[in-house]
Amino acid sequence: MGLSRLAALHGVATSYSPSPDVTVSVPDDTVIAVLAALGVDAGTPADVRKCLAAAESRSRLLPPTVVVWAGEPLPSALAGLPPGSTVTVEPEPSDSSGHPAGRPPAPLSMRARAAGPAPGAPAGSPAPGSPAPGSPAADAPGTAPGETAETAEGVVPPRGDEAAAPAPPAWWIPPPHGVHRIHVRTPDNRRATATLVAAPPRVPQPPERTHGFLVQLYSLLSARSWGMGDLGDLTDLAVWAGRSVGSGFVQVNPLHAAVPGKPTDPSPYRPSSRRFPDPVHLHVESIPEYGHVRDRATLDDLRQDAAALSEAVLNKGALIDRDAVWELKRQALELVVRVPLTPGRRADYCDFLAEQGQALEDHALWCALAEVHGPDWHTWPEALRDPRSPGTARARSELLDRVDFHCRLAWLTAGQLAAAQRAAEDAGMGVGIVHDLAVGVHPAGADTWSQQEAFAHGMSVGAPPDAFNARGQDWGLPPWRPDVLAATGYAAYRGLLRGLLAHAGALRIDHVMGLFRLWWVPEGRPPTDGTYVAYDAEAMLAVLVLEAHRARTAVVGEDLGTVAPGVREALARRGVLGTSVLWFERDWEGDGRPLAPEKWRRDCLATATTHDLPSTAARLTGDHVTLRHRLGLLTRSLEEELTEDATDTAEWLALLARLRMLPEGDGDEEAAVRAVHRFLRRTPARMTGVWLPDTVGDRRPQNLPGTWDQYPNWRLPIADPEGHPVTLEEITASPRLHALMEVLRPRKPHTAPPGERRP
Repeated sequence: MGLSRLAALHGVATSYSPSPDVTVSVPDDTVIAVLAALGVDAGTPADVRKCLAAAESRSRLLPPTVVVWAGEPLPSALAGLPPGSTVTVEPEPSDSSGHPAGRPPAPLSMRARAAGPAPGAPAGSPAPGSPAPGSPAADAPGTAPGETAETAEGVVPPRGDEAAAPAPPAWWIPPPHGVHRIHVRTPDNRRATATLVAAPPRVPQPPERTHGFLVQLYSLLSARSWGMGDLGDLTDLAVWAGRSVGSGFVQVNPLHAAVPGKPTDPSPYRPSSRRFPDPVHLHVESIPEYGHVRDRATLDDLRQDAAALSEAVLNKGALIDRDAVWELKRQALELVVRVPLTPGRRADYCDFLAEQGQALEDHALWCALAEVHGPDWHTWPEALRDPRSPGTARARSELLDRVDFHCRLAWLTAGQLAAAQRAAEDAGMGVGIVHDLAVGVHPAGADTWSQQEAFAHGMSVGAPPDAFNARGQDWGLPPWRPDVLAATGYAAYRGLLRGLLAHAGALRIDHVMGLFRLWWVPEGRPPTDGTYVAYDAEAMLAVLVLEAHRARTAVVGEDLGTVAPGVREALARRGVLGTSVLWFERDWEGDGRPLAPEKWRRDCLATATTHDLPSTAARLTGDHVTLRHRLGLLTRSLEEELTEDATDTAEWLALLARLRMLPEGDGDEEAAVRAVHRFLRRTPARMTGVWLPDTVGDRRPQNLPGTWDQYPNWRLPIADPEGHPVTLEEITASPRLHALMEVLRPRKPHTAPPGERRP
C-alpha cells in the first residue's frame, strides 16, 4: 500500500488497462526501478515509509510551474491562495521566455493592489486599482508577440462569489502571453516562487480546408540530388505542389540531427538531437559561398561521386546510403566554410549564434567530440562526459575550429529550412512545410549529453502489450523526467519547440499522447514489465500552445493506437488536430463497420496511410500481407491473414461503391486509390494528406515495424508499382498523380450567366 501511494505521488502507475474490462498490475520491481530513476529510493519498506513521510509532509504553496490560460479560470494553486496574499508577476529577463537575450522587456504598466470589490460595488466589479476593461493592462493577453510587461502585483481578496466565477477573478491582472516568474507572499509571511506560463487558449488553425503531400524527404531524389532527397528537393516539391495542383502543405519526416556512425542509425525517429536539424539535408550548391570555392576540381569530383550514388539508387537497385552521402557532403562543406562570409552574412551568422546560445554551443561541441572519441558519450574519457567539467571546457577551446564548423552547418541548414517555408508560402500554400517532432532521442546523442539531468537514465520509452503486439514495444529512447521539466519551467521543451517552429508552417507531433504519459521500460527488462509515468499535460500543452501561437503555426498530433480517455478531448480543446487513417476509422462503439465520411471528426489530418503502414496500393492488393509472410512476421497462417485482410478491404470498397465514389467498378487499382481519396475529401477533415508514394503506385512501406535488418527501413527511394525508383521530375509528370490530384481539387461553384438566376 505504501509503495502504491508513493508511486501515485510521483505519477507512476501501479496498474494499467489495455482494454476497458482488463486491469494489469505492474510488477513491484518495475515501480521501484522507475521511482529510482526519478530520484526516489523505494528499495526497502523502510525506504518507502521514509520517502512517503517526507513527500506527504512537504507543503508547497505553489507547484514548480503554474499555468494560466487567457480568459479562463485560474488554476486551484492560485484561486486557492489565502485571502490577503500578495501575488507578483515579473517577466523572465533571459531568452528562455522567448525574448532575445539582453533585450529589456517592453514597458506595459500592470500595477494594481486590490483588497476586494469596493463597498457597494456589484459582484464581479473590478477591484480598486485594477485595470478598467479595454485598458492596456486589461488587454494584456493580446499583447503582440515579443512584448512583455513590467512587474505586476495584486492582492488576493477575501473569499466571495468572485472565487467561483467562470473567468479569472477581478484581483488577477492577466500578464501577457509568455513565461514569467510568479512570487506569492501570504499574510503569515509564507513565500513561494514558480514559473508562470501564460498561454492563449488555442493554437492557430490552418487558414482553410486544404490538402497536401506526406513524404519521407530522404526518399525523394531528383536529378540533382547527392544520393538522397534534400532541402532543395523539398523546396522544389513545395513550389510545384502549391502552384500546379493547389496543395496547401508538404509534411516531411523529422529532420533532426542524427547520431553519426558506421552505419548511422537510419531512423529519423531516433536522433541525436531534436533541437537542431541535420546538415545531411543541405542542398550544397544552394549555399551562397559554394560558388566562391577556389578548389573547383575537388568540388567537381565530389559532385561526380554524388551523381554515382544517385545513379546506383535510381537505376541499379542500391539502397539509400546516408553515410556515403554525408561523407561527400562533409568534404564539400569543409571547402565551403573556408570561404569568408560577406559582412551581411557574417552579421546574420552572429545573430544566429546569439539567438541559439548555449544550446547550439553544446550541440556543436558534442559533434566535435564525437569526431574524436566516437558517437557514444558514455565511452568518452570521464572528464568529457560532463558538459560543464573543466576538462570539457579545455576541449571546447582546443576544438574551437570544429565547434565553429558545426555551428556554421546548423546556421546553413536553418537558412535552407527558412527558404523552403518562404518558397512554399510564395507558391500559395496556406500552411507550407509541416515538420515532424520525434517522440525522443538516442541515448548516446547530443541531447542526452548536454541535458543529462533532464533524462531518466536507465529507462526507455515504449508501448505496453496490445492487440497488435502482445510483447509490447521498446523504442530505445530515454524519457524526459517530468519532475525536472517542471522544476526548470520546461526550458528544454520550450527551446525544442521554438527551434522546430521557427521555419515551419505547422508541426506534427509523433505519439502526441506522450504529452500526457509515457510507457517507461527499465533497462534490461522486457516491454511487458514497463509502466506508465504521467506528465503535467496542462503545462506541456500550455507551452506547446504558447510557442505555436508565437510562431503562428498549426499543430497536428499523431494520436493513433492506445489513447487514454480524455486525451483527444483535451487536445481538441487546445486546437491540436488529430490524425485519422482511413482503415482504422470504424464505428468501434457500434457495428464496427467503416465510418461514414460525415461522421469523421473535423479537426484532424485525414490520410489513407502513413510511413509505418502499407501503401494504399499494397493495402488494396494484399501485398502487405504477403510481404510480412515472406519475412516470417505473421502469427497465423497466410490464408487466414489474407482472408481477413480481403474482408476488411471489401467492406471499404463496398462503401465507396454505395457512395458512388468508384464509378469504374471493382478491379481497377488506380481507380480504387482515387476513390479512397475522394472519400477522404468528402470527410469534414481540415487537412487531407496524400502519401506521395501513393501517387505513383509504390507497393513498399518506408518502415515495417517489428523488423530491423530483415527489411531496408528508412532506405528506400519512392518507386513505381514494379519497384523501379522514380525521381521528383518523374513523379510530378506522372499521369497517375495528376489523375489522383484531380479528385482533391475543390470544385468551383456554378456561376450563372448574366441575367440568369441560380436555382
